[in-house]
Amino acid sequence: MTTSEQRSLPIAYSPCPNDTFVFDALAHGRVPGGPALDVTFADIDITNGMAERGELDVLKVSYAVLPYVLDEYALLPCGGALGRGCGPLVLTREPQADLTGRTVAVPSEKSTAYLLFRLWAADTLPGGVGEIVVMPFHEIMPAVRDGKVDAGLVIHEARFTYQDYGLHKLADMGEHWERTTGLPIPLGAIIARRSLGADTLTRLAESIRTSVRMAWDDPEASRPYVMAHAQEMDPAVADQHIGLYVNEFTDDLGEDGYAAVRGLLTRAAAEGLLPPLGPKALDFP
Repeated sequence: MTTSEQRSLPIAYSPCPNDTFVFDALAHGRVPGGPALDVTFADIDITNGMAERGELDVLKVSYAVLPYVLDEYALLPCGGALGRGCGPLVLTREPQADLTGRTVAVPSEKSTAYLLFRLWAADTLPGGVGEIVVMPFHEIMPAVRDGKVDAGLVIHEARFTYQDYGLHKLADMGEHWERTTGLPIPLGAIIARRSLGADTLTRLAESIRTSVRMAWDDPEASRPYVMAHAQEMDPAVADQHIGLYVNEFTDDLGEDGYAAVRGLLTRAAAEGLLPPLGPKALDFP
């Protein structure tokens, strides 16, 4: 057994129900032969930065950050999040607004949401958008409502609350992606340091896959861990969250999963949004 296999693996993932559901059995030592984990909880914008700085051995990151980190980290074929019907929205004050040359607020420029937005704009706005303004997620809908920006890119629960701000859905980035590619939306990836070695990487991936399947087999076993970190989320909402983001692609990316990742990153590189991927960048281990 190597030194890297004997010590706990430093890992960072979010406190969201999908991540705690996936990692519950492994984090609590219930996966036979699985490595011990030293867990840090952090939102994905934080873990993206940690990956770019080469911090920690294992991280949950946005797929949009992969081209910047795959020299040092390998993409694991399981444990992440790809989904359907869960894409970001572009919101405006007026229905059917024209965004050509307009100002758009986004929560991050290193996220799948932003890449999907720019690809949508490339397909639908020949004149291109105007200024991109990065602002905290919770400020975006008020800024659109108050006329500080012309449109906002929003994610997650804003899908269900934007009408409370008197806003209109101009477009659904996920619908556009799925309609034009037929593929799921790549959201969050699990990456691990290549220097751990092929044996440890393979063992880690197998352990994560086992952890996912154990959670599916006995969902109640993971509930204390999920709800302890769900920030007072209603249990029914947590279950919906898990049902949407923990799916067959979490168990194994498979052909469609890898095609979705490669398609997103290749198209984004062609638009000058990301560096191009190397020919073997997504290979595992």
